[in-house]
Amino acid sequence: MAEISSVLARYPAYEVNIGIEVHVQLATNTKIFCSCPNKAAQEPNTNICYICTGQPGVLPVFNKEVLHYGIMAALATNSQINANNRFARKHYFYPDLPKNFQITQSDVPLCVDGFVTIHLEDGTSKNIRIMRIHMEEDAGKNIHSGSTQESFVDLNRAGTPLLEIVTQPDISSAYEARAYLKTLRDIVMYLNICSGNMEEGAFRADTNISVRKKGAAKLGTRCELKNINSFKFISDAIEYEIERQILILEDGGSIRQETRLWDTKEHKTVAMRSKEEAADYRYLTEPDIPPLVIDDALIAAIRNNLPELPDAHFKRLCSYGLTPYEAEILIGEGQVAAYYEKARTLSNSKQLINWILRDVLAYCKEHKVALGDLKVTPEKLAALINLVDTAVINNRAAQEIFAIIATTGAEPLAVVEEKGLKQIGSADELEKLIKEIIDANPGQVADYKAGKVKLWGFFVGQAMAKTQGRGNPQIMNDLLKKYLA
Repeated sequence: MAEISSVLARYPAYEVNIGIEVHVQLATNTKIFCSCPNKAAQEPNTNICYICTGQPGVLPVFNKEVLHYGIMAALATNSQINANNRFARKHYFYPDLPKNFQITQSDVPLCVDGFVTIHLEDGTSKNIRIMRIHMEEDAGKNIHSGSTQESFVDLNRAGTPLLEIVTQPDISSAYEARAYLKTLRDIVMYLNICSGNMEEGAFRADTNISVRKKGAAKLGTRCELKNINSFKFISDAIEYEIERQILILEDGGSIRQETRLWDTKEHKTVAMRSKEEAADYRYLTEPDIPPLVIDDALIAAIRNNLPELPDAHFKRLCSYGLTPYEAEILIGEGQVAAYYEKARTLSNSKQLINWILRDVLAYCKEHKVALGDLKVTPEKLAALINLVDTAVINNRAAQEIFAIIATTGAEPLAVVEEKGLKQIGSADELEKLIKEIIDANPGQVADYKAGKVKLWGFFVGQAMAKTQGRGNPQIMNDLLKKYLA
């Protein structure tokens, strides 16, 4: 991850405390308390029933798959699972929540006291403490028409199962916030419990920010940034909000606790509403859902079936010789990581990762080809790189062959034979060609020996032309040095 310079560098007397609440939309087949499909619908208000629209007299039935996904998240974030869970009603009036309360968890959440490890700019690591993870239902969606000044309510999303993951205020920069969110998103995607799609709202974060003078015992008043759907926008909004709060304090003012939005056009935060406190919601125990008792056998069964998690994958990739930067890219791109892992079983070349990050991804982007549809399969890329490493072809020929395979799907060695691209590796043959170049260009040779070293490129170009790009570069360089000395 590229380094992010912080606005805090301009205000050395201040520090920031950031806590993040992430809503993870779970990829279960059905909603949390009813049998409606848990998927996006083209038409508004079609994936709904009496339960998720809050009709009088209906009773919710808990989806146990939500609990299983929640336990997976708890284990992956090193959290302590509460054996006895219960749901609560959180009361508030929103038009997209018809029953006027949300079924969530309050004083007894699914789990507490976890942590997620992030990697910092200097190569060190830091644990971001998880305060709690709880299960809840999502509300519907309000749709506002700017042209007609009307508002509409789509309840398709109502009852979608969520995990809310809340950190302690341990995050101390925009960089750390971004690193934490990326790490957490990687975790839920590796677990396959969430799509991680931020634009569609499957992974969304509310960020609580407060600033204070360094050494102050008490945290500053926090403001919440809500509904920001990209890592970059979250980072930009944090930087803006830090400076906004510092300037208010420097001017002798005080921070008002409120919820703010990020204006992507003006690049500033704007007030949305005053921030509610827990007391405003009048939590009470949900009477229609009995307490959940989680036994050790269930936890053990789920633990034994956990996949490899991002941090373990990161360490394993680095053990292959990849840089932390390269490993981070692969972890964030599941398909790319799988492509690399498959190719690596066939080639241990140090050039493999360069070919993937440079050529494979660039081709996919330029030609708008999904990696899974690319004709340069991991097997063919590994075979191509092995031809380079064994000096059958040189890098220039490999680039030409890659383009042909990407278009036709041909086998690398077949292309080499068909196009006559085998490298000229015979020292005797190359020496003969180099001597011909030297003899044909006495003026350039004299100028080079007189100090015009830029003419080196001329001789290299002549050698490449003479060999039609098939000469072994190292041998040609050595021979040119010999005859131009």
